[in-house]
Amino acid sequence: MDVTTVPKRPGKLYPTDILFQSRYWSEVKAQLGWKTYAFDIESSATGKDVLVIVKPFGPGAVAAYVPQGPEIAPHQEDYGSYLEALSESIIEQIDADITFIRYDLPWESPYAGDMRQQNWHDFPESRVREIRMNFGTRHWNLKKSPVDVTVANSCVIDLDGDDDLLLARMKPKTRYNIRLAERKGVRVQCVSADQLPVFYRLYGQTARRNGFHMSEYRYFSALFSTKESHPEASEILLLLATHNREALAGAIVALSGQGALFLHGASANHRRELMAPYAMHWHAIRHARARQCRTYDMGAISPSNDPGHSFHGLYRFKTGFGGRIVHTSGSWDYPVKKDVYRAFRNWEMVLSQRERGLGIGE
Repeated sequence: MDVTTVPKRPGKLYPTDILFQSRYWSEVKAQLGWKTYAFDIESSATGKDVLVIVKPFGPGAVAAYVPQGPEIAPHQEDYGSYLEALSESIIEQIDADITFIRYDLPWESPYAGDMRQQNWHDFPESRVREIRMNFGTRHWNLKKSPVDVTVANSCVIDLDGDDDLLLARMKPKTRYNIRLAERKGVRVQCVSADQLPVFYRLYGQTARRNGFHMSEYRYFSALFSTKESHPEASEILLLLATHNREALAGAIVALSGQGALFLHGASANHRRELMAPYAMHWHAIRHARARQCRTYDMGAISPSNDPGHSFHGLYRFKTGFGGRIVHTSGSWDYPVKKDVYRAFRNWEMVLSQRERGLGIGE
């Protein structure tokens, strides 16, 4: 497949509903020490542009990462050949000695239909997926990443309709908990970045309670300190749900184009009977709709209603809001320095659950 890339300034990226492919995100990552690149894509299969961010991760090792991109997908049977050609073009254009490129693909998974129609609990094992992805490529060089950097399975709520219609799509228990929180006096507000330390304290409680690796405070600070002068710039919201002035839950929600994305959430260890997270998401949904967003992406869930999956609790909570399940292709690597990549991959497989791979969200 013929794919070429033409460099341009990240500030010239086209408006997009995908936060991680926006001008705003390139500035956030630049603040955090990544070098950012942007390319127009010239191809018979797709067009538009792509943001690539680059950072060393060890002596003589440099990773190029494409967050939630490219935005426009080729035909499913061309996924592999397209990524192969795109990778070779990007490598030629970047002024760094790249070890591998990682794509966090927003494209629908080739197995999405099987997940929905045949009630699969999860995707096939990586080896099977790699055979399918590499079919038709020249070098069979695409590898399934040990971790999906953002999410491969998410719950997305369509925001068409009024409050009554959105509530009607929810499960009865979710509607009940939203109204319970309101009756008990839980209040949700969009607050200024001055309240970020309050959110971070809740976030710390959530991380310790659920055993996940905490992102550094400077990452959250960068989300709000990044400035964009363009009228179509992304909007970052900090929400706090309080009861008698005590913060019980918080959320960071991003609005980019016509898409709203629940980036991060946190909740206190106590007063959980007040159902503050339910009120918080309902406020975010209504705010996003008022800003003319078409969807509210609630983020990661298990791929199916599988009680044995570690994200099953998220599945039960988020699907209660009436969203549809979206299965994307996840993260894929194109190794360049194969020995160095192999060593990094082995290390990442050991630490993937605790460190989330490259830490590209930080």
